[in-house]
Amino acid sequence: MTTVIDGKQVAASVIDAVKTASQVLTEQTGVKTGLAVVIVGNDPASHAYVSSKSKMAKECGFTSVQHTLPEETTQEELAALVQTLNTDETLHGILVQLPLPKHFNSEAIVQSILPEKDVDGLHVVNAGKLATGDLDGGLVSCTPAGAMVFVKRTHGEDLSGLNAVVIGRSNLFGKPMAQLLLAANATVTIAHSRTKDLAAVCRNADILVAAVGRPEMVKADWVKPGATVIDVGINRIAAPEKGEGKSRLVGDVAFEECAKVAAVITPVPGGVGPMTIAMLMANTVIAAYRKAGRTAPKF
Repeated sequence: MTTVIDGKQVAASVIDAVKTASQVLTEQTGVKTGLAVVIVGNDPASHAYVSSKSKMAKECGFTSVQHTLPEETTQEELAALVQTLNTDETLHGILVQLPLPKHFNSEAIVQSILPEKDVDGLHVVNAGKLATGDLDGGLVSCTPAGAMVFVKRTHGEDLSGLNAVVIGRSNLFGKPMAQLLLAANATVTIAHSRTKDLAAVCRNADILVAAVGRPEMVKADWVKPGATVIDVGINRIAAPEKGEGKSRLVGDVAFEECAKVAAVITPVPGGVGPMTIAMLMANTVIAAYRKAGRTAPKF
């Protein structure tokens, strides 16, 4: 019987742990965890994400600050705002919602956030700490951190002897995911669009993580029987069966057929997606603990 991971349920358990940690920190030190979210422009999807992040921060008992800036904001104005947030002692996390409007140098903005407040885990200092195995010193990018929660709840903390394959080499997901698996002692292969005989590489994986952005690319014959399959893809495809012009969300894994071969699999939607915001909250409370000189909780 295949286990389908319920991402909402796992995310809810992480949020519960965050609420407790946040409360304990306030009771013991008087420090209230603070998160600032910055959004520029009118992208409806970004606005939806930001409002759910701000809402969740309030639910966790954080001080939640949101800055909504007009499309025509300049690079200098945004940089100045980030600098102000960097120096604000009441804020432990800063998140600038990406993508920024086209006239911005996004990378310069992301790198201007203090590494210890970079709850998205995108600063080169945090990427470097992860790459050198310093999991307790940096902040890990939220989506791979969330996917790793699934892996550890399935296989335990130590992945010694297990083969893991990550399809995708992006800085946002593929590389940090591979580093996390490596830190847990898995034997890791990073595969991508240029990999020769990708299906054969995937068939060797006890843990297969797909993050390529190609709808339902991973087929059943790519999956080792009994493997754990983590699908990070979010692709919108036409769904004429729902009516003209309708679409539906699918992952990078052909779910129905792969679920017959895998032992554990994540669905899309409802798998890794809900974990991203949960891990953002986890990173924020971790940052608050470190700032207060306390040992940060693990999630």
